Amino acid sequence: MTEVCNSHIDSPQPRGDNAEPSTAQTVLPGDEFTIQSKTKTTKPASTVSETLSFDNLELRCPIIADDICNRWLNSYVPVPGQQIKQYPAAVTAYIYKILRSYATAAVRGRGVPPFIHHSQIMTSLVNPPLATCLTLVRMCEKLLPGSESVAADVLRREMTSIYQQRAAYDNMTLLAAYQSYLIYSMIFLFILRQNTNSFLRQALIELQDLAGLSSQHGIVCIAEQERARPRWEAWIVAEAKRRTLFTMYLFDSLLCAQDNLPTFLGTELRGLPAPANKRLWRAQTRSEWETAYNVHLADWVRGGFNIDELWPNPAPLDNTALLEKSDRVGQWLENIDEFGTMLYAVTSCTHGG
Repeated sequence: MTEVCNSHIDSPQPRGDNAEPSTAQTVLPGDEFTIQSKTKTTKPASTVSETLSFDNLELRCPIIADDICNRWLNSYVPVPGQQIKQYPAAVTAYIYKILRSYATAAVRGRGVPPFIHHSQIMTSLVNPPLATCLTLVRMCEKLLPGSESVAADVLRREMTSIYQQRAAYDNMTLLAAYQSYLIYSMIFLFILRQNTNSFLRQALIELQDLAGLSSQHGIVCIAEQERARPRWEAWIVAEAKRRTLFTMYLFDSLLCAQDNLPTFLGTELRGLPAPANKRLWRAQTRSEWETAYNVHLADWVRGGFNIDELWPNPAPLDNTALLEKSDRVGQWLENIDEFGTMLYAVTSCTHGG
């Protein structure tokens, strides 16, 4: 990536921001997760989420999305360039507990997994697949004896419906459908204990297909690659897609480990940005996010931190290169959220570094 000049850092040009005031807190009937309504509020402006428009997003897919769709084949058909990764038993147990916490938090209505952005559950923006998901999964809390099969049938039908309609979804609805399908899959494994090879392996094939389709609609902002500041809406979508993708890869690795199948490094994701810092991800207003992104551009003049920088070195590095890599990892760790911390723990304990 080319370096950004000082004027680009001080006053980067957004790509068409149209902010409007919103919103007050409300709760869907039967649910406890917080969403946003379009009702006027007297809250301070700094805590008010703005009206967002997810039309005309300037995104691109710099990776081969079909490799995501076909990832499930790696365990059965050798592919040139595959790199096997061996999770230590403690790391597999750690991934299991972390992903299980995402499922249980959704089931208990205690928030959404860290791959869903808070703007996605605003009432004016929430897509039907995600709204349905966050409602349906609540029935899995405190299941009566013998009722697990009923809950499983309901979720299975919704997963089938999502997959059958995948070609008709627009970009945002496809993202919501993909995220919902991942949540359902995790609930089957961690809550309903439906760990049957036939169902979950088929679900993973369909999940990876949804992931590839969603990625084809764009998984990085064009402005990100040009070292400029993108529209907030475009960045939200790209970051949510990447976080969902990284979570799905961990889920895939966990299932492979449980089935005694080899797990492979996700080399098809090489070059994608690693999870963003918490100031960007948790920003509540456009101005707060733009300020944080300006700082991000200034901090990462030589290019942002990519996910493959957490992987083993592709070739031996000299001391200077090793020190530079260590410095970049350390800089990325300075302000990441719990999701980024989790990914670092997994990769560091698996690959070292």
